[in-house]
Amino acid sequence: MQPIDLDRLSGASDSKVVKSWKLLRRWPVLSTIIVTILVFTAITAPWIVPHDPLDSILAERNVPPAWYAEGTMKYPLGKDPIGRDVLSRLIMGTRVSLMIVAVSMIVGTVVGTGLGLVAGFKGGIVDEIIMRAVDIWFGIPFILVALIIAVVVGPGLTTMMGLLALASFGGFVRQIRAEVLSLKERDYVALARVAGASTFRILMTHILPGVSSTVMVIATMSTGGLILAESFLSFVGAGVPPPTPTWGAMVADGRTYMRDAWWITVAPGVAILITVMSLNFLGDWLRDKLDPRLRQIV
Repeated sequence: MQPIDLDRLSGASDSKVVKSWKLLRRWPVLSTIIVTILVFTAITAPWIVPHDPLDSILAERNVPPAWYAEGTMKYPLGKDPIGRDVLSRLIMGTRVSLMIVAVSMIVGTVVGTGLGLVAGFKGGIVDEIIMRAVDIWFGIPFILVALIIAVVVGPGLTTMMGLLALASFGGFVRQIRAEVLSLKERDYVALARVAGASTFRILMTHILPGVSSTVMVIATMSTGGLILAESFLSFVGAGVPPPTPTWGAMVADGRTYMRDAWWITVAPGVAILITVMSLNFLGDWLRDKLDPRLRQIV
């Protein structure tokens, strides 16, 4: 029987660790897994919630999580101040919060990209009007505007989506316009003009593909900010009205119980933190991969 080569086994183990570390550094494995789980949870939320998120049992208010002696596995994350299951509300809150942010980001992306394409390609007075309007919008405190609109119109799902769409489109306009100013001087655009292509065809066929990677990066990196904005507006009562669960509203529900029932606030707070960090890491990776200048950096 041959002796076991411990050095060789140690070297093989170290090699696997190094390869795993390089894989995690090169590809956003953890961020992708977290985002995938969140999307899956949002889609399947009505079928996977263990309890009705709106069902209130006052006799079980502030029941602690399962790892406490007074807790139970029936409610793994405990209950809130009016006896609703925190885990069920967290799962359903994932659906509501991500749906709001997704719709807002799609609207903001379409509007912002369209305005950026028109401003950069047309130039002149059109460019001036669009960019000055964007500058004025950026100069207005968004939170103040959101609170005023929520008071005048009333908080609601549609109001929240509209506010977040307004918050997201400006970044697209500026960046896409800058890209279009460079792309419209390329030879293939000049040839398309000579061939008689319409402005719309040039924008959709020749300019838009050139800025698509920039659009993807901006959208990914802006989504985390929209989640924070939605959570803040829900926290101050200007978001989706109760009893609909959202992460920000759940944090607000437990803020007066931090000493005795910290889990009510910490659970959605951790969900917000993990989601925003994962989306930011994913966006940063996309920027590195899609930017040809950064791809040359070893």
